Amino acid sequence: MSAPRERASVLVPPPEGPAALAAWDAIIDARSPAEFAEDRLPGAINCPSLDDGERIVVGTAYKQRGAFEAKRIGAPLVARNVARHLEERFAAMPRGWRPLVYCWRGGTRSGALVHVLRQVGWDARQLDGGYKAFRRRVVADLETAPARLAFRVVCGATGSGKSRLLAALAAAGAQVLDLEALAAHRGSLLGEVPGEPQPSQKAFETALWQALGGFDPSRPVFVEAESRKVGECRVPDALIARMREGDCLRLEVPRPARVALLVEDYAHFVADPAALGEKLDCLVPLHGRERIEGWKALAFARDWPALVGGLLDEHYDPAYRRSSSRNYAGFDAARPIAVESAAPQAFADLAAGLAAEAAGGRIG
Repeated sequence: MSAPRERASVLVPPPEGPAALAAWDAIIDARSPAEFAEDRLPGAINCPSLDDGERIVVGTAYKQRGAFEAKRIGAPLVARNVARHLEERFAAMPRGWRPLVYCWRGGTRSGALVHVLRQVGWDARQLDGGYKAFRRRVVADLETAPARLAFRVVCGATGSGKSRLLAALAAAGAQVLDLEALAAHRGSLLGEVPGEPQPSQKAFETALWQALGGFDPSRPVFVEAESRKVGECRVPDALIARMREGDCLRLEVPRPARVALLVEDYAHFVADPAALGEKLDCLVPLHGRERIEGWKALAFARDWPALVGGLLDEHYDPAYRRSSSRNYAGFDAARPIAVESAAPQAFADLAAGLAAEAAGGRIG
């Protein structure tokens, strides 16, 4: 009976919030690199008990020949991997080091690593239920956490500098939920961030869980008015519903400043008009081939003011007017915020004032 009691003594429940993870000196993910890449606990490092190929071999043995054969094949693989981690990753850890280890369901892979670490003398613990239990906690919390927060929704037509204002607000000490930063996408047809793939849906939701769990409910949270999807990442229903109930601020920016901001944001298309043309082709069903070819001609002629102006007048601004008033209850009564310039200082000054208001508890 001692073995079950010993195992139970090293099990810890899933964290009730991101702050609970700070109690550990390290969060160790014993799953394969592919599992780790899809999603993991915030701050985790990957020390796989089985790599991707080894996991397939052991899994195939389990399906074809049963649990005993899978364990017989897997045990020496796990032993070698654990030994390598001890030599390469953990050798310099002090006696008081306290890591939290997990795998998919809190079973063999994390258990083997925890056993060896505890034999050395470290107070290693195992996440009860593994990543699967953590994932359930994330999904449940994303249903309830948004209701505890009051959102100030930053609205404004495309090119108004909404993302710049959020960054300036964060720098000024305000609470900010930057969905586009978390999703690695600017939220429009042209919104892909060069060289930065979007996270998986699970990883996006884990990042949201971490962000929402770190906010003070007594202070407002600034967020940009987004649709249900940011690129391929879907905003959880409870969050988008709560955002749409929030008080709105509407950025009003002169047309030349909007054009300048957009040209700066999409500088990678300025350098590659052909890539921009491929994206514009996706708009043929909405605008017809003739208009799209005209926009592509402006791109290859590098007439950016004319191209951006056409996109704003014919595509972005009409869509913005339709969606904002339909989706955000406070849009029609939104407080107008004038932005006179595209200069960073203009956004910094505006953010300083809004952050001061937020600190004083003023909503809207």
